[in-house]
Amino acid sequence: QVQLVESGGGLVQPGGSLKLSCATSGFAFSAFSMSWVRQAPGKGLEWVSAINYSGATKYADSAKGRFTISRENGKNTLYLQMDNLTPEDTGVYFCAQGGWTPDTIARRGQGTHVTVSS
Repeated sequence: QVQLVESGGGLVQPGGSLKLSCATSGFAFSAFSMSWVRQAPGKGLEWVSAINYSGATKYADSAKGRFTISRENGKNTLYLQMDNLTPEDTGVYFCAQGGWTPDTIARRGQGTHVTVSS
């Protein structure tokens, strides 16, 4: 069955960096667009970034210039490099199958927690 397993979250100070990973299995990873979405405490899901099968990327305005999405098809793994983090980036980050546009997310993982605090 399809599995999406995120890792790499944690506590980081403002201005710091984290790199999230999403290990996948059970589907043809290289053929799918993949994305990251997040949920801040007490708020709804927010689409963050997506990468398509050919490596084209796009970002929410809140992530532009600070986050970098990438994929390693040989390892069926998705990444999100997050730099210059702010407290507003705090939340649970989910890897999603699909999601080139937010309405095309097929499924997502269990999430990894990111806390940005001094």
